[in-house]
Amino acid sequence: MADTTCHMSISVDGFAAGPDQSRDNPLGMRGVEVHGWHIGDPRANEADEVATGWLMRPRGAYVMGRNMFGPVRGGWDEDWRGWWGPEPPYHAPVFVLTHHAHDPVEMEGGTTFHFVTEGFDVAYARASETAGDRGVDIAGGASTVRQALIAGVIDEFTLDIAPTLLHSGERLFDGVESFDFEPVEVLQSPLATHIRYRRAGAG
Repeated sequence: MADTTCHMSISVDGFAAGPDQSRDNPLGMRGVEVHGWHIGDPRANEADEVATGWLMRPRGAYVMGRNMFGPVRGGWDEDWRGWWGPEPPYHAPVFVLTHHAHDPVEMEGGTTFHFVTEGFDVAYARASETAGDRGVDIAGGASTVRQALIAGVIDEFTLDIAPTLLHSGERLFDGVESFDFEPVEVLQSPLATHIRYRRAGAG
């Protein structure tokens, strides 16, 4: 079975996004500071380029939470199709966790968003079946990654730790009681320390 991967950026104090996330500020107040290494900060170096390659490598399917898909809450009362424009970067099926049913949304470039109301386990099972030997990526956000960590499905987990303190927002590891991973590669830049972990004993 192919690896399940996950790649997340966090502040030194463990926040994946700042407070007050909104349509105009999807990463929350100062949340962009956590992601500068891959969104055009001129201080980015070769380490950031390598880590961006890890982030953007093709996968067979993705799982993400509704908050990552967009700012629409409750029932689907508008035709929201994601943050990424007509051709999202996934180029594969994406299974979106939600409490509200929605027909699939087909985008350019091979991305189709499928909306799953039965919870993380069902979304992950559907993604795994669809992905085959190309593997699944847990795309985020923090709540979905926590569910994946608790379920024990991630084989390779990459953290980009930005040298900034957010003090509040959405913390990545709340409720996660163990971290059964070993570091296998570390890169650094002025913008982030990139640590690639493998599940202990996974090779």
